[in-house]
Amino acid sequence: MKKPKSRSLERVTAALAAAGLDCVIEEMAEGTRTAADAAAAAGCALDQIVKSIIFRGEVSGHLLLFMTAGGNRVSVAKAAAVAGQPLGRADPDLVRAETGFAIGGVSPIGHLAPVAGFFDPRLLDFTRVWAAAGTPRHIFAVGPGELLQVTGARLADFTQPDTEGPAPRGGM
Repeated sequence: MKKPKSRSLERVTAALAAAGLDCVIEEMAEGTRTAADAAAAAGCALDQIVKSIIFRGEVSGHLLLFMTAGGNRVSVAKAAAVAGQPLGRADPDLVRAETGFAIGGVSPIGHLAPVAGFFDPRLLDFTRVWAAAGTPRHIFAVGPGELLQVTGARLADFTQPDTEGPAPRGGM
């Protein structure tokens, strides 16, 4: 018997189709929980991985999504400045409630509720980037300009080089 797809994966598939994007979602047996894992699995540069980093807006109480290149880290101070509010840690229950995804597989598309997004200009340096498709082992390749347009994110400077290890919260 064939294993059913996850609802998260189905939502990302539907969002890609609704946006008119002809992307193939690939399952990576070795997993894609970190940007380094995803880059190794996809056979691409670390910065071609779209990390979906989630914060909770301290004023709004809602999530904010920061899509950054795999080798960059979100600067909380810069991110708060572009978001126009202080940022706090995103609780896993709030992440699941607003996006429909568990931390480790947060996709930039297919959220249950609209999530304000910000987009790292570094991603535009590539022809293709890879993003999480709703699970810790599924990813898809897409043109970064297409991803920017489909997500409705705002291009913004909110990063610093990733010299301190893992990012605060979010998916790949």
